[in-house]
Amino acid sequence: MTSETATVAEEEYLQILFWLKEAGLPMTGANVARAMQLSPPTVHEMVGRLERDGYVTRGEDKAIAFTAQGAEQAEGIVRRHRLIERFLTDVLGVPWDEVHEEAERLEHAMSPVLEERMLAAIGDAKTCPHGHPITAGARLAGVPLADVEIGAKVRILRFENEAEDLLHYLKSSGLEPGLEGTLAAHDDEEVAVQMSNGRRCAITPSVAETVSVMADPSPPPRTALPEQLVLGQRYGR
Repeated sequence: MTSETATVAEEEYLQILFWLKEAGLPMTGANVARAMQLSPPTVHEMVGRLERDGYVTRGEDKAIAFTAQGAEQAEGIVRRHRLIERFLTDVLGVPWDEVHEEAERLEHAMSPVLEERMLAAIGDAKTCPHGHPITAGARLAGVPLADVEIGAKVRILRFENEAEDLLHYLKSSGLEPGLEGTLAAHDDEEVAVQMSNGRRCAITPSVAETVSVMADPSPPPRTALPEQLVLGQRYGR
């Protein structure tokens, strides 16, 4: 039987499972453990609780799948998180590299009335400030910036890793979702994009793994490995 109200801890796990599914990564305990920086036994225990409460099922191959209620809960918490981020950035003027942790604190106590008012306040915005769709299923396909060849035209889609320290680094580099440019350098030291406004934005190759772009010409589709997409230091407990 499904629990009517998920706990905060359960919502965090549902959020991570949703992200894995959205990113095209297998929904497994191993990938959850990597993304959340937790031990496999800790993750196994919580996934068991999610299963007992009716949010997920586990197959013989250990693959995790949402139940209908689990999918609804997961989509709801992700939607609220991204909506709060957009509201904090666009309406309250909080820098986009500072809103992820604030949204983590607010998302669990958000009422439907406040959600509707925030939606009205952000207007026609379709993504969070880091490029992720507010509405489930609206994610644009992209490729890692690390795979793009020199000379290709790129448009930054989103930052897959929203750890706050990494967002600070990306903001300081000048990259942000929506910007367009040309890949100017790609070696063992840096991946650099020459933006249409003339600015040169350079990041390390490992960080370029976490930046999804549309490119022309485009490399083959590939999802970055979960080891490179740790979702925040707050999970290191």
